[in-house]
Order: sequence, then C-alpha cells, then structure tokens
Amino acid sequence: MPKGYWVSTYRTISDPEKLAAYSELARLAVKAGGGRVLVRGGRVVAHEAGIAERTVLIEFDSFEQAVAARESATYQEALVALSDGVERDFRIVEGID
Repeated sequence: MPKGYWVSTYRTISDPEKLAAYSELARLAVKAGGGRVLVRGGRVVAHEAGIAERTVLIEFDSFEQAVAARESATYQEALVALSDGVERDFRIVEGID
C-alpha cells in the first residue's frame, strides 16, 4: 500500500505565535494519525522555479491515513489556531508503492 505524505511550504510567516500554537496542536493530530515528521524547517536549496521556503514533510503509512489525519477534529482545531498567521501551500500526496 502506498504511503501518504503531507507536504507544506511556508511562503510567509506573519504571526510566529499563531504558528507556534498551530504546531503544538498539529503535532498531536499527526501523532494520533500515525504520522512521522521527516522534515521540519532546516536548510533548503531551491532549483529552477523553486523558492527556498520553510518546508515540512510528514509521512503516513497510507494515503488514507494522511487524509484522515487532515480531517481530524484535532487538526481542524490546529487550523483555527493558525488562521491567518501564515501563507502556505499544503498538499497531501500519495507515494509510490
């Protein structure tokens, strides 16, 4: 079964306090959903049309688990805490089996 991944890139962070509150709640949702953080921030080298942005990569055992974790009540609470504190691109992608 192919794994599922959350891929987030942060274009701007306008409210670090909202991001911190979101991070605490999101961490709980990821853990409850069986996710594992593979990348959180750190160094980025962007090529071609890429932009060096804060990047987060979280792995789940399946695409369905990744979707369910995003839809969970705990993650929805995290999104409320984040509100307009950042501008980001968030995707759920299916890995190759």
